[in-house]
Amino acid sequence: MQANSRAYFLLIAVVSFALLGAALYFQYVEGYQPCPLCIMQRFAFVGIGLFSLLAALAQNTRTLWQGLGMLSGVAGIAVAGYHVSLLLNPKASCGIDPLENWVNALPTARLLPQVFYSDGLCTAPLPPLLGLSMPAWSLIWLVILTLTLAVGLIRREKHYR
Repeated sequence: MQANSRAYFLLIAVVSFALLGAALYFQYVEGYQPCPLCIMQRFAFVGIGLFSLLAALAQNTRTLWQGLGMLSGVAGIAVAGYHVSLLLNPKASCGIDPLENWVNALPTARLLPQVFYSDGLCTAPLPPLLGLSMPAWSLIWLVILTLTLAVGLIRREKHYR
């Protein structure tokens, strides 16, 4: 698949939305309640997915949407990295009161509370999935998706020189 083709961006969007679907599965089927940092990571996956869809649809502004997708990924990487550090240092706190109140006050929490409402603890011990915590998996996938967008942008720039 050629980098920067319509299929390339659609694949990134599908993977991003599938990972969001996995988060909803773990929330509603397995009973894991999302914390504020989990919700912020969901925003990153939504951003990557939506901007990738827009890049697939709009040939002329593809670089803009690709860049915004990468920016969403970098923000998600920062949040997921912080979340992983909290789990590695259980004495720290995620600032439940201000962060949870802020996340739950966003319009998305009122419009789609099933997806964007936070009521879990950031340091809650959850069973690992294949040996890694959920935030670690989120971090890995955010890095993969962001690097995939970055590599596509670099290849595109080299192609046009």
